[in-house]
Amino acid sequence: MDARNPGCELDLGWVNSVRINLPSVKRRAETLGTKRTVKKQWQAAWLLRAVTCIDLTTLSGDDTDANVDRLCHKAAHPIRHDIIKALGMEDAGITCGAVCVYPARVEGAVRSLKKIGCDIPVAAVATGFPSGQYYMKTRLEEIKLTVAAGAKEIDIVINREMALTGNWKGLYEELKAMREACGDAHMKAILAVGELGSMANVYKASLVAMMAGSDFIKTSTGKEGVNAILPVGVVMCRAIREYHQQTGYKVGFKPAGGIRAAKDALNWLVLIKEELGDGWLNNHMFRIGASGLLGDIERQLFHYVYGRYAAGSELPMA
Repeated sequence: MDARNPGCELDLGWVNSVRINLPSVKRRAETLGTKRTVKKQWQAAWLLRAVTCIDLTTLSGDDTDANVDRLCHKAAHPIRHDIIKALGMEDAGITCGAVCVYPARVEGAVRSLKKIGCDIPVAAVATGFPSGQYYMKTRLEEIKLTVAAGAKEIDIVINREMALTGNWKGLYEELKAMREACGDAHMKAILAVGELGSMANVYKASLVAMMAGSDFIKTSTGKEGVNAILPVGVVMCRAIREYHQQTGYKVGFKPAGGIRAAKDALNWLVLIKEELGDGWLNNHMFRIGASGLLGDIERQLFHYVYGRYAAGSELPMA
């Protein structure tokens, strides 16, 4: 596995030099899903890869230990056994990349996965998710409590006001403190791209998050008006590529919010392969934050195996 990103000193010259050619970004995004496609057995293989990169998520106000337990069982066994067997993948150990929950549900998720005998990590949203409009002291304490509860990954939210006003030094210092609070847990920095105002700010915030030591940069909380869209993906992936070229460290990427169809997952995989390369096509470097995506992927794999689409009752969530 590649070395974890340690971050670097804040380079404001680098940040302030960012310029975005928006028409070019949009043209690049439009090629995804139109000029590149995979079919038949290759599509099935790519969909299985997508499954392994899903952070299977529940972030509802009515979450309970019971529905988190069901989510953990689904993450451990995401595709029906007969489908996996027909694909010849019964020994491949196909699981989701992680289970993502609120901090108060972490202990229950860790307990469920241990009972199942599955070692996938538990990720948790923290730092006043989704708004981040909380005192810094409480945001840091939430990280520490969540790590102590057993979370191996922390999805933090950045301070959008600092990004919107160009206070990159302030944002960098906050993120450095959050990374320190995470300890050994990996930090995924949620940019909330729909609230950053411009693609230039998305690129700048991506750079600052990586300079501060983020292990992943993530598009959205899923609660904004605009979430994971391909033009944003192009911009963030190119920021990751530039950071890797300049520092030698790889940072992961996580689109989240609104990704519900199998064809959308394929488009994101194509983007990763073409913009970042095969070294990012694994769940150590790429995740998809989703709750409904897995159901459509399983539906498409059922169709590939049996030649028809399943009824809803044939592919229950758990």
